[in-house]
Amino acid sequence: MSAAGSRQWTLLARPQGHLRDGDVRLDEVQVPDPGPGEVRVRNTWLSVDPWTRSQMDEAPTYVPSFPLGSPVEAEAVGVVEAVGVGVEGVHEGDEVLHGKGWREVSLVDAADARVLDTSVVPAQTWLGVLGTTGLTAYVGLLDVAGFREGDVVLVSGAAGAVGSVAGQVARLRGASAVVGLAGTPEKVRWLLDDAGFTAAADYHDAPPEQLLTDLLPGGADVYFDNVAGPTLEAAIPRMRTHGRIALCGAISGYGSTDEPAGPSTFHLARGKRLTMRGFLVGDHLDRTDAFVADMTRWIAAGELAHRETVVDGVEATYEALRGLLAGANTGKMLVRLPSGA
Repeated sequence: MSAAGSRQWTLLARPQGHLRDGDVRLDEVQVPDPGPGEVRVRNTWLSVDPWTRSQMDEAPTYVPSFPLGSPVEAEAVGVVEAVGVGVEGVHEGDEVLHGKGWREVSLVDAADARVLDTSVVPAQTWLGVLGTTGLTAYVGLLDVAGFREGDVVLVSGAAGAVGSVAGQVARLRGASAVVGLAGTPEKVRWLLDDAGFTAAADYHDAPPEQLLTDLLPGGADVYFDNVAGPTLEAAIPRMRTHGRIALCGAISGYGSTDEPAGPSTFHLARGKRLTMRGFLVGDHLDRTDAFVADMTRWIAAGELAHRETVVDGVEATYEALRGLLAGANTGKMLVRLPSGA
């Protein structure tokens, strides 16, 4: 074996508001042979996720911050090309999922490399609907929001990787209506025609108060919140008594330098007896087996639609994150590396 050349993204400066070119740099590095207990992985697909933006900030939120001068990391899948001494259960040629992405070649602890079953779905699916984003949608709807058959469900960011799955899980579990907000007419059409949402609207078309009044004349039992901000503020008055809100994301505030304001409608939560609960998917990993079983069954039966927005080459990864934060994706945002074509 010998060292492998790779390119990787390095964090140089804390972003001040929106992402700037000088905040990161694409470096050329040599990745050594794996040591004891390690494997070297040639990545084929890189995940692009909103929480990566939070990890670039100095103050940690729900995810640890990247140190300055260190690589930017996220989930990736790839093929094991070298195995260190003492590794069991991972072999050369295996396709694996790991957390050392945003680079072409990764040195990974074998214990952190999950061997994937790609006999039914392609490897990149484990970064999307069968991965962390899909599990986030699944537990956020069923466990955190306490979904019940017959509920009316509202989803913001509904054409994104998490929102599109949350709405479809609600439909497949017997929601009486699933309503989504998305960012373009094409996304709205996809939600209605392919994902099976009952109703959907482009959030640019009117203020959120007006949109939600029109879309939810009888109110909602569940709100799966991916955006926070004015949409959450407008959703609270539309919630039915004993409604449940799963606080999943706050993408409307990513990149803002202003202190986020609390919803002015929060006072209504008491009288409506609402439950508003934040969550982290890492607290629900015990649900992985049930999640994978349900999702693979729905995918195999053609009952769950999923989209990927794909860009090519490690050099495109940072721009893909910018695009994700601006709503350029439908479904999961992925970077495909040459060996993943």
